[in-house]
Amino acid sequence: MKRRDYVDIFFVIFGSFLLLYIVLPILTLLVRQCFDLETLIATLKDEVVIDALKNTFLTAGITTLIALVLGVPLGYVLARKDFRYKSLIQGIVDVPIVIPHSVVGIMLLTTFSNAILDSYLGIVMAMLFVSASFTINSARDGFLAVDKKLEDVARTLGAGKFKAFLTVSLPLSFPSILSGAIMTFARAVSEVGSILIVAYYPKTAQILVLEYFENFGLKYSTPISVILIVLSLTTFAILRWLLKKCDRYVEA
Repeated sequence: MKRRDYVDIFFVIFGSFLLLYIVLPILTLLVRQCFDLETLIATLKDEVVIDALKNTFLTAGITTLIALVLGVPLGYVLARKDFRYKSLIQGIVDVPIVIPHSVVGIMLLTTFSNAILDSYLGIVMAMLFVSASFTINSARDGFLAVDKKLEDVARTLGAGKFKAFLTVSLPLSFPSILSGAIMTFARAVSEVGSILIVAYYPKTAQILVLEYFENFGLKYSTPISVILIVLSLTTFAILRWLLKKCDRYVEA
């Protein structure tokens, strides 16, 4: 008779408490709103809310594209090259993760002043500062997982370095890059602190939730929160599904 692995059972029980802690507030908010569908429907028809949601997902999408265009090349360099001060560069990449986001807003506003104040540019720059690290680090890890010999083989067959990158390294590391892009998008959507300081207008959904809570309380801030949660989770699920498809394609 196979003995039970009590260590695994012990770990699962303790890990379940953390999972429950994450899931419980989400379910509580969704279930609570189900008892007030009238307010939810009214919120869905509110043009201010619709515009704020559009602003959030538009700027988060632009932020993710910029992070990909600028971050993937940097991730490749960090994965493939050894150079002086490489650890310093990697440290700089990780710095935004540890800086309080209200401080990020103050730094950006001090540096760029009126050029980013209350503008889409300001929102994107705030989102990019706090989220680009995910793309860079995931791209780096993806390229590290690709054997450099595969690039060398491609080059011996006549491919230039850039073509070898496009045809070998990039496709094989694409699942990791996509995973980083997903996290970048999610982090951009969830950003509040720096945006609140840099660009209170044009209004994003994150800022609108805070404004409604301060002015009207839970009753009117909860519906916007529910809508934002549902849209975010749906987008996240679709992107994760695409990531799973990419993983299967690469393995094949």
